[in-house]
Amino acid sequence: MGRTVSIVNWLLIGYAGLGGLYWLWMAVGMWRVTRRVPVLVREPLVEPPRWPRLSIIIPACNEGDTLEGAIATVRRLDYPDLEIVLIDDRSEDDTGRIVDRIAAEDARVRPIHVTELPDGWLGKVHALARGVEAAGGEWVLFTDADVHMAPTTLRRAVAHAERHALDQLAVAPEMWPNGWLLDAMISLFLRVFCVGMRVWAVGDPRSRAFIGVGAFNLVRRSALERTPGFAWLRMEVGDDVGLGLMLKRSGARCCLAGGKGLVGLDWYRSLAEVARGTEKAYASVAVCHFPRLVAICILAMLAEYAPWVAILCWGVPGMTFAAAAMLALGLASVVRLHQWAERPILSGLLTPVVLPLAVLLLLRAGVLGLARGGIVWRGTLYPSRALIEGRRLRMFWTKDAWQRPL
Repeated sequence: MGRTVSIVNWLLIGYAGLGGLYWLWMAVGMWRVTRRVPVLVREPLVEPPRWPRLSIIIPACNEGDTLEGAIATVRRLDYPDLEIVLIDDRSEDDTGRIVDRIAAEDARVRPIHVTELPDGWLGKVHALARGVEAAGGEWVLFTDADVHMAPTTLRRAVAHAERHALDQLAVAPEMWPNGWLLDAMISLFLRVFCVGMRVWAVGDPRSRAFIGVGAFNLVRRSALERTPGFAWLRMEVGDDVGLGLMLKRSGARCCLAGGKGLVGLDWYRSLAEVARGTEKAYASVAVCHFPRLVAICILAMLAEYAPWVAILCWGVPGMTFAAAAMLALGLASVVRLHQWAERPILSGLLTPVVLPLAVLLLLRAGVLGLARGGIVWRGTLYPSRALIEGRRLRMFWTKDAWQRPL
């Protein structure tokens, strides 16, 4: 009996040690994020000698309820030489009519209607490719149909990119919460994503870290032309991050900035929308492999709950110290993130409460993926085999993504 207790104690001590390393990694990672990732609105606005022509590409599929409000803010941007390429991607609601009406009201808007999806393409990626073909700007901004922007956003972004000789500037939007539950889920996502993707290293040309943000991917046209183009990403669910990978591997100078006060959107308006949005994770996170998704969920639970397990095992030697250390590191990571992003700290402290729900949503995505034989995105079913064959990146595994040929 004593030998069994001793083995269990050593297993718990080992688990606490690994948990401590995880939370140290989180704390150091968040310190690096807050030190190295600029917040765009806090950067000086140094105007370039000439404002280059800029094209905004906005694909919209059945987004009639969000499109008008978002486009209204885009039309109020004070950028001097602007073109807006607005793409109706096979919509079945009134999106197409809204696109045509906006184009009739604003000469800067170029409407495109996509009626058919070619074989071997994801709908959004195809729409982005069509937008690039129609755009004439020296810079291209890829954004979404629910993203709102402050009037000075583009001038600040282009000025920052030109001043630092960047080829890509991805801006993390301010994600507006709808209640404490969704706000806590935003905090959990931000912390894990930022540290997992090593976003602080994106600007280092010697690093393989890369990033892309669907809400705001600003790209120099000449750098985009040095890549294989969207045809290389035609079956990549994470097209925004894939664009960052493709640019970085082609030698582009890349950077991530915070968009507080400049770029924002409703992350999701309800838990049902979160559930639908999470369905893509079966492909983007687990590469359409259910056992891998289950393993990821188990590891996430073990890592995130390590401090609380240590508290419950206070009778094991060293566990009280381990629990205190992990809680201190966790608190430090939460405080650093929320001070940098100007978010309420309480939402970060509630992440242990929402983690089981996030895991359940991921498992739900896996079950639906198995049942459907793939994922449903923007109204189209994409088979698992096609998604696996067309995969270009694996989240949080930059070396694996780097080794895939362009």
